[in-house]
Amino acid sequence: MAVLALSGCSSLPTVGPSADEVQATQAPRGAAAVQIVDVDDHVARQLAGLRRFKLFSDMRGAARESLSAIGSGDTLEVSIWEAPPATLFGTGIVDPRNPSTTRASTLPEQMVDREGLINVPFAGRVRAAGQTVPQIEAEIVRRLKGKANQPEVMVRLMRNTSATVTVVGEVAASVRMPLTASGERLLDALAAAGGVRQPVSKMTLQLTRGDQYQALPLDVVIRDPKQNVPLEPGDVVTAIFQPLSFTALGSTGKNEEINFEAQGISLAQALARAGGLVDSRSNPQGVFIFRLEQAKALDWPRQPAAATPDGLVPVVYRINLRDPNSFFVMQSFPVSNKDVLYVSNAPAAELQKFLNLVFSVAFPVINTIQVIHDVNN
Repeated sequence: MAVLALSGCSSLPTVGPSADEVQATQAPRGAAAVQIVDVDDHVARQLAGLRRFKLFSDMRGAARESLSAIGSGDTLEVSIWEAPPATLFGTGIVDPRNPSTTRASTLPEQMVDREGLINVPFAGRVRAAGQTVPQIEAEIVRRLKGKANQPEVMVRLMRNTSATVTVVGEVAASVRMPLTASGERLLDALAAAGGVRQPVSKMTLQLTRGDQYQALPLDVVIRDPKQNVPLEPGDVVTAIFQPLSFTALGSTGKNEEINFEAQGISLAQALARAGGLVDSRSNPQGVFIFRLEQAKALDWPRQPAAATPDGLVPVVYRINLRDPNSFFVMQSFPVSNKDVLYVSNAPAAELQKFLNLVFSVAFPVINTIQVIHDVNN
């Protein structure tokens, strides 16, 4: 009976491999090695450094020098005054209540062409692109002197299409927001788009500027005013809803996929969200994190290191919760998206299952023998 029970040990129900089996993981002969890494403070700091967010405040500014400069595609309105009697722009109407003044002659709105020019009667083609409104006014006045009677000019920007920011993604309405000299910032663009459609803690903002881009959790931008950066013409703000999750398996309080916030969580938080270790059967020395890691993340102990076509290395991180120092390490060890957190059964739990199997076989046999003995007597 004992021999039969022992032969069935390999098929005892279990949550997965034991701590020793994980530790002894070997790649097939001739294949690259799977990495087994014991987590300590040094490893946790290295991984945390890799996952440190690049900040919006570190991005370079756009090449354009001033937001107040006019660009091609903008629409301008030009108004011209002459001292009475108006000699060049005859449409100037004398105000009978004040004959010394005239009303403005307002030209039709016109768009700055691809060459950056606008047309003004008697002044010709005037450069507007790259110039501020006062500079355009001064140039028109200079050209009209000697032709108009003491000319005065006012230029108004009617539609701004050259200095804009595009807001797309998980927002209430995608918009193309014009920038003004007041200096709109990142959260201003988000407000102009009606805000995000998903919970703030689950959102990431990506800022694309020229040939560079960076992303930060929206929570970080809200908490740190330095990340609410001034926007530049041509910027693209993308609100991204990218649910992050890890999977808890083995001797944890619950086995399921668990979502977490865009700013990330630590291993300590992940274990707590998984319900912690099951006291009756978990092995505190057998807490593992299965992950596909960046190839340059660590100096891998096993060579050659296995790698996926994307250049990721399969790694099993092991942490020993019997060591009190590990509780400090867990607070700085970052959990990544799609991680698998696995807690193995304790050896005593496996022994208990074996004994249960033995007794489940032995008791019916003993009872049968006892009954036969009683009948014979």
